[in-house]
Amino acid sequence: MLVRINKQEIELPEGSSAKDLAEKLNLRGPDQSLAAKINGVMRDLSTLLKNGDEVELIHFEDPQGKEIYWHTSAHVLAQAILRLFPNAKPTIGPPIEQGFYYDFANLMVSDEDFEKIEKEAQKIIDENYRPERNVLKGKKEALEKFKDNPYKRELIEGFKDGEEISAYSQGEFFDLCRGPHLPNLGKIKAFKILKTSGAYWKGDSNREMLTRIYAISFPDRKLLKEYLHFLEEAKKRDHKIIGPKLDLFSLKEEGPGMPFIHPKGMIIWNRLIGFLRQLHDKASYVEIKTPQILSQTLWETSGHWFHYRENMYTFSIEERHYAIKPMNCPGCMLYYKSQAHSYRELPLRVAEIGHVHRHEASGALSGLFRVRSFHQDDAHLFMRPSDIKHEIMSVIGLVDEIYSTFGLPYRLELSTRPEKSIGSDHDWEIAIAGLKDALDAWGQPYRINEGDGAFYGPKIDIHIKDTLGRSWQCGTIQLDMALPEKFQLEYMDSDGQLKRPVMIHRALFGSIERFMGILIEHFAGKFPLWISPRQVCVITVADRHQEYAHQIASEIKKAGFLCDVDDTSESVNKKIRNAQLLQYNYMLTVGDKEFEKRTINLRTRDNIVHGELELKDFISTIEKESATKSLTSAYAKEEANA
Repeated sequence: MLVRINKQEIELPEGSSAKDLAEKLNLRGPDQSLAAKINGVMRDLSTLLKNGDEVELIHFEDPQGKEIYWHTSAHVLAQAILRLFPNAKPTIGPPIEQGFYYDFANLMVSDEDFEKIEKEAQKIIDENYRPERNVLKGKKEALEKFKDNPYKRELIEGFKDGEEISAYSQGEFFDLCRGPHLPNLGKIKAFKILKTSGAYWKGDSNREMLTRIYAISFPDRKLLKEYLHFLEEAKKRDHKIIGPKLDLFSLKEEGPGMPFIHPKGMIIWNRLIGFLRQLHDKASYVEIKTPQILSQTLWETSGHWFHYRENMYTFSIEERHYAIKPMNCPGCMLYYKSQAHSYRELPLRVAEIGHVHRHEASGALSGLFRVRSFHQDDAHLFMRPSDIKHEIMSVIGLVDEIYSTFGLPYRLELSTRPEKSIGSDHDWEIAIAGLKDALDAWGQPYRINEGDGAFYGPKIDIHIKDTLGRSWQCGTIQLDMALPEKFQLEYMDSDGQLKRPVMIHRALFGSIERFMGILIEHFAGKFPLWISPRQVCVITVADRHQEYAHQIASEIKKAGFLCDVDDTSESVNKKIRNAQLLQYNYMLTVGDKEFEKRTINLRTRDNIVHGELELKDFISTIEKESATKSLTSAYAKEEANA
């Protein structure tokens, strides 16, 4: 029989499996041929092939390959736990972005247990089981198989009648699972437990607290070593540590998930907002501000009251129900409706840096990354269908300018119509074609996520990559066909007919707080000069140099820069060290020689001494550095050129 792979036809004997195909192609490595996509469906490698099948072998480098690798490893972890702690009850064990976890009931473990769990996991891996898929005969057999595990039984009860239910076995271990899995456990060459924490069953704080164990595995020990080094680097950049240390923000028990932004943090904040407003002005946006508290009737019209209420903060005033806004969109709809519109005004680009509140579970809160109170740099663009391509390209242009300024590479993903959606086929075809045409015209590669759009329209997600290679989903461009309909938005077209505008939601930073947290970690607190909250520090050698130091600081401030003077009684070395720890971009030391010659002695925060300079030359240099929003010191460039 013939099967197709990578546009080539391969001949195989009848009854051959995907594993036989991998063997014939000599793809036997621990990172190769983890599973197969057969005619677009993910399958175990043991699946038999038929004549004419289209096959794609899935490797570890593929995102789906990592998911399979880590999900199989989660089964190894659960098997090891049950061997060591027979009374534990496994619940769920999914792959995550980096590694996997498994949640257990009736289990208490600590860091001291990690080594013995890893040793037991290695024994299981060495036994090199071949995970086998078992299709169960409906809910009845599945419930019987897992009669001693109430958590698995609850999952089974939630399956639809007639839905195929499968489980996987490896040795004595048997677990409810859709699969697919690795062809054999010997492909796992490195296994490491990372941490443990508590987690509510199904994420519900009213349910039982479970023990969650996080771990990771790789097809090469070198990859594990690199990952552990990455974790160490990530710890050094943790914004929850660096932020308070640099006095940028704090989190208080009195307001969980509601950050306090400190004066130094507000400098970064205002520079971000100022940068965004400059871009908006160039792109002909208008800016509005809508109330934070709006009535129940508004949220009923938008649909949030029925579909998002558990995440909203609601209350009553004078027997009327209100909510603090979790999103800016409905307020902007009211703004649009406040006056009549003509096609001549379109496209109308309306921005709002809106303060929103969403109730997140306390266990999900994480520094500035997951909060309950935050600001979104939203914009809503109202247009005719013929404007979609141009407006999308314009937004992608803003995306490119913003992320490039911070040295953040990005990739684009287009998500299309999901199974459950509103709007006609015609509307969806126009919407998706408009987004796709814009992406094609932009010319940068993008990925299509079939069926992953919002129920109200297709969207483009923007994923950025920081200096450690971590991916963050920040910006989004969503085409909405629901809200203009719900709020009966209209414009007068050139033919004299009232028509419904097309609307695009757009956020670039996403959450200002979250983006600020990403920047703290991306730059490890060493911000580029233009956005730095501590730009220059003048350091005195002795008390007699104080007046001259303050004169220098005054000149630097006149040029528009932030400048502090350290004229304390500490030693010069201690002052320099303190300034470096606070991540001042530049340190200017002044002593007798500098006072006499009316100069400065320059040191950068990377501890390179650039020596004696004229103050005017220094100011001229940093003015250029700041104006160009350079990511590196102007003096670092001079050194490289030298």
